[in-house]
Amino acid sequence: MVPPCNNQPAESDQWSEGRPKEARVPDVLTSALELVTAWAGRPVTHTQIKGGLSHRIVRVETAEGDRWLLRVLDPRVSAAGLGIPLDLEIANTVCAADAGVGAKVLLRLPGAVLLEYIDGVTLDAAAVRDPAMTRRIADACRRLHAGPRFATDFSIFRKLEELLALCHAHGLKIPRGFEDRLPAVAEIEAALEARRPPDVPCHNDLLPENFIFDGTAVRIVDYQLSGNYDPAFELGDIAAEADYDQEMVQRLTYAYFGDEDPAARVQLFLIMSNFTWTLWFSVHHGLLAEQAAAADFDYDAEAADKFAQAARDLDDPGFGLLIDGARGRRPSRSRTPPPPPPVHPPR
Repeated sequence: MVPPCNNQPAESDQWSEGRPKEARVPDVLTSALELVTAWAGRPVTHTQIKGGLSHRIVRVETAEGDRWLLRVLDPRVSAAGLGIPLDLEIANTVCAADAGVGAKVLLRLPGAVLLEYIDGVTLDAAAVRDPAMTRRIADACRRLHAGPRFATDFSIFRKLEELLALCHAHGLKIPRGFEDRLPAVAEIEAALEARRPPDVPCHNDLLPENFIFDGTAVRIVDYQLSGNYDPAFELGDIAAEADYDQEMVQRLTYAYFGDEDPAARVQLFLIMSNFTWTLWFSVHHGLLAEQAAAADFDYDAEAADKFAQAARDLDDPGFGLLIDGARGRRPSRSRTPPPPPPVHPPR
């Protein structure tokens, strides 16, 4: 296994989650921009970039043409269980940069981090579904997974338990019928454990917008939920977020593994991505209502949509075949009768 990376970016001040909870994001942004100005040695301007669902993203520029990305980290996100602790997110971002996939970390600030600005095109779902881009995405994942081990571990099943406990503790909305499907989730976990590969450093939250194509290769940004995990989950999460059909899942699986055999694992993780992130949006909507309103994004509607997709796939007649495939079993006759022999016309 690759040891954790331990190189540290420059720091202007030691930073931790022990900052006062009443600190406001705009105050952090103001102080961070002052420190960036001092670090750069010349005035800077800034433009907020739309897209972050949890943290604030700002492009910082100088008159001389320098450009950087300032990520202002909201400690309420990790406190609510919606991301890893902020110091560990920065540590994992450094590891991803060392793997040649993530943006370089230039400066650690109190409550923020200054990153390399990646010139390129931010992808959307349509781009992630393009076969040519699928190969580049698979390559980016392989580079990340072969890089320095992250400082955190991850499990989509333990995250589900954590988010469900938060919903119960705070009386948050859980979709009707959600908990009725937990036995199927246990069946999925048992099937995936049967042939589980070694964990690798994974992003675990690969929305299309977390991919940037720089003209040569795909780069990956935003390590809020990063941790060492099963590479098939990485692919399943990509597939869930970009609404892949079964053929697209097989294409991505082959592009990454060089084999379609793990496609059943990827498909099961697609289901788990939609199922678990249903509660991520429920928790965000319930515990960070003020922040959710400021983001101009319907977290409640997103939760409902993800659960509908997960329920559809759990109820699909082919679900049992995915379980068998993940376990390495051949399909049974009771579930998949053999096709009739071909009928040849007389010569």
